[in-house]
Amino acid sequence: MKLLTVVIALALVSASLAKTAEEWRARSIYQILTDRYARTDNSRTPCADIHNYCGGTFKGIQNNLDYILSMGFDAIWISPVVKNLDGGYHGYWATDINAINEHFGSDQDLKDLVNACHAKGIWVMVDVVANHVGPVGMDFSQIKPFNDPSHYHARCQINNWSNQTEVEYCRLADLPDLDQNNQYVHDTLLNWIRNLVPTYQFDGIRIDTIPEVHPQFWAEFTKASGVYQVGEILNQDYGYIGNYQNYMDGVLNYPLYYQLKNVFGSRQSMYTWRNHYSNMDKFFKNQDLLGNFVDNHDNARYLYYYKDIRGFKAALAFALTSRGIPMTYYGSEQGYAGGNDPENRETLWTSGFAQNDLTNFLKLINQARKDSQWYNQPQIERYVDDSFYAFTRGLAFCAFTNQYDQQQVRTISYHPYSEGQTLCNIFYPTDCVKVQGGSFSVYLNNGEVKIFLPKTSTTEFLEIMSI
Repeated sequence: MKLLTVVIALALVSASLAKTAEEWRARSIYQILTDRYARTDNSRTPCADIHNYCGGTFKGIQNNLDYILSMGFDAIWISPVVKNLDGGYHGYWATDINAINEHFGSDQDLKDLVNACHAKGIWVMVDVVANHVGPVGMDFSQIKPFNDPSHYHARCQINNWSNQTEVEYCRLADLPDLDQNNQYVHDTLLNWIRNLVPTYQFDGIRIDTIPEVHPQFWAEFTKASGVYQVGEILNQDYGYIGNYQNYMDGVLNYPLYYQLKNVFGSRQSMYTWRNHYSNMDKFFKNQDLLGNFVDNHDNARYLYYYKDIRGFKAALAFALTSRGIPMTYYGSEQGYAGGNDPENRETLWTSGFAQNDLTNFLKLINQARKDSQWYNQPQIERYVDDSFYAFTRGLAFCAFTNQYDQQQVRTISYHPYSEGQTLCNIFYPTDCVKVQGGSFSVYLNNGEVKIFLPKTSTTEFLEIMSI
């Protein structure tokens, strides 16, 4: 009886510490591949083979949290932490969901990392997989606790992504596909996530391969987690992706990802954004809970396709300022340009964690986002034409162009500011404009991004940043 009381008490404490989806709106997330961020000894020796483990650890992350903080990030997303098949440096080839990946560190190392993050005000999101296990063919004896053929769907491969039954029942890349309709599998997965989150005090979860499992299971799984969840649906269809938000808090914002490349990389018309948000409003339950990103571990990096750093900065700024929870992939701040995986999974330690124009760019936006709390404000389009787009979030005015070799000048008459009010650019404090006759002019030189805040707010912001 006493043990039961203790268990209930711990459950109540865990629930009280859980971070809600609404609380996550205020966070800016830095995505880390644990194996590629930093080694325990902080060595900078290049990786011998990026197809395999390179040596990044929980301790390595813990030793370099100040680098993350220096850019204004206040949350991290780490790789799946469970024991993996040989070669599973990325974490998606589970062999034992109840054991920690020894390549990353010990059980205690993981707890120490989360505790260190919390001490510095950083929340921790862990990646989780409930669709499949490691590539063991049909030899399920290697997998714990799912070691029986009855725990899996019959062996077939996903070939037709338009066939939802095939997507949910067949294998992705020949990874054995768990049968969540099997009562043992169903209950074990729910109990696993119910235990994993409070054991390590994770603040949120990112869920892999969402379309490959029937959505009713996700409704139970996400509820069992007790924290904010964001799911991965690698697809461009607004309606298809948006439907899954009926079963979880948020999903990765792939519609935004593709349009960022279209607009700032391929330089399609800025009217694309008007059409984009019309579709988002139509198909998504809550855009503020989506995960915005420019790069991630599943797609070749932006700079692999489009070499102009100005377009990359515009895409990063758009993801950080528009509706959603920003997720910035490690190495973006160092201008990494790797292609399809594993080329886009470079080691960060070889960069020396250097401060540069991109790290400062991210720092300024993250700080302005936090100080102004524009994430609590609606996003309102203020101007659009083929090469210029602007919106406000509260009193923050964000202006973009995809014409990188010429000056763009626009007069803004639709805005929330009062006559005579002065607005200043967070990137250059002497670049200010004044509302006169109900309007003000915005100059974008050579593809630059501008984020204006009222002068008082900007002055306070710059004092905080010690500029």
